Amino acid sequence: MDHPPATAEHPAAELPAAPQPAEAPPSFVKLAMRNMVRKGGKSLFHFSLTTAGLLGLLVVLAYLTR
Repeated sequence: MDHPPATAEHPAAELPAAPQPAEAPPSFVKLAMRNMVRKGGKSLFHFSLTTAGLLGLLVVLAYLTR
């Protein structure tokens, strides 16, 4: 079982690597949370704006349908 030395024609890096366990791709929720942490101020502003808009819409609909 004598192996030939590694040369330019047969580099040692061509040995098969051990199979690594396949990791599932990150979920959309996990990516969204990571993005929120990375862009904290902007995300909080957009969340606040969305919340205010939704509450305003509900108040207007409640007033119109009373």
